[in-house]
Amino acid sequence: MDIFFLLVFGHALGDFGLQSEHLIKNKNRTNNPDAWYIFLAAHAVIHGGLVGFFTGSFILALAETVCHAIIDYGKIDGRLSFKLDQTLHIACKAVWILLIAKQLV
Repeated sequence: MDIFFLLVFGHALGDFGLQSEHLIKNKNRTNNPDAWYIFLAAHAVIHGGLVGFFTGSFILALAETVCHAIIDYGKIDGRLSFKLDQTLHIACKAVWILLIAKQLV
C-alpha cells in the first residue's frame, strides 16, 4: 500500500501541482493544432517519470506514459469526463501494483 499511496501522490502532483495553465491549454489540439502532441507527450512523460521514480521500473514508467497520454487525449477530445479520466488514471496505478505484486515487472 505504501507504493500505491506514492503513485497516487505522484498522480496528484503531476495533474494538479506540476501542470501549468500553459500546458493545459497547449496539449489541446483545438488550442494548438501545430504542436499539441508535444505538450501532451511532455505531460505524459512527467507522469511516467513519477511512476518510474516511485517503482524503479522503466517498464511501468513507459506503460504509464502511454496510458496517461491515451486517457488524457480521450478527455481532451470530449470522450471522457473529468471524473472518468481521474478514475482511469488511478485504476492504472492499481494495475501497476498488481504487476509488481505478481513480480511481472
